[in-house]
Amino acid sequence: MWKTMSGRWRALLRRMRNDSGMTTSEYAMGTIAACAFAAVLYKIVTSGTVSGALEAVIGKALDAQF
Repeated sequence: MWKTMSGRWRALLRRMRNDSGMTTSEYAMGTIAACAFAAVLYKIVTSGTVSGALEAVIGKALDAQF
């Protein structure tokens, strides 16, 4: 009886650990989150204030004396 119960527990645990299909949905959610972050970052970087600051930093770097 104990050997049978042990086999049943192992089978139950094996079924509970089965994650088939989870990888694809997690990958999709990660891709969507990365795209949303990229869109927000693009909007921030192309805004007038940040764009002006970046141009000023690059201008100072190019005008530096060596």
